[in-house]
Amino acid sequence: MRELSLNVMDIAQNSISAGAELIVIDVCEEPEADGMTIRISDDGVGMTAEQASRVTDPFFTTRTTRKVGLGVPLFKMEAEMTGGSFEVVSEKGVGTTITAKFVPSHVDMIPLGDINSTVLLLITCNEDKNFVFHHRIHSREFTLDTRELRAVLGNEVRLNSSEVTEWIKGYLSEQTQFIKEESTDEVFSGTSGDQG
Repeated sequence: MRELSLNVMDIAQNSISAGAELIVIDVCEEPEADGMTIRISDDGVGMTAEQASRVTDPFFTTRTTRKVGLGVPLFKMEAEMTGGSFEVVSEKGVGTTITAKFVPSHVDMIPLGDINSTVLLLITCNEDKNFVFHHRIHSREFTLDTRELRAVLGNEVRLNSSEVTEWIKGYLSEQTQFIKEESTDEVFSGTSGDQG
């Protein structure tokens, strides 16, 4: 079964191909509202209004290496199959933002998957790019910003070194566990008071 984290990988690779130096990945889960939003923004070359309107067509691609681009159309289909929505906003010379909204309770909802591994792979395989990963569940959230890591580590330490990779992996795992645990606590505390 396909996972949404693979869609995020596809879209981020599109951003890299478009010359982006900064890619922002935002995952917002709102279980109480039966919603999840995934937003990927970049500062790449952007698209004209005509290109942006055609980017969900699988037979339209700005890449020269292949004639079919399934990443964006598939992401759109997977969002809309759940009753959600999909939007592409782009400006030439500024960048692109893709927003996919999902209804998690829908029978056609596919799992988010291992988003942490996707983010880690993007960072370690694209050491010359910057990534911001923000994940929120209910009111709990965390952010990983490679620009902050670079500021702390200095120029002599690479983000794809084994020590830094292990630290990023551990940080993502710990923070995800934390926001999931806290979100579960919020759900239980919110329902327990209604039982009189």
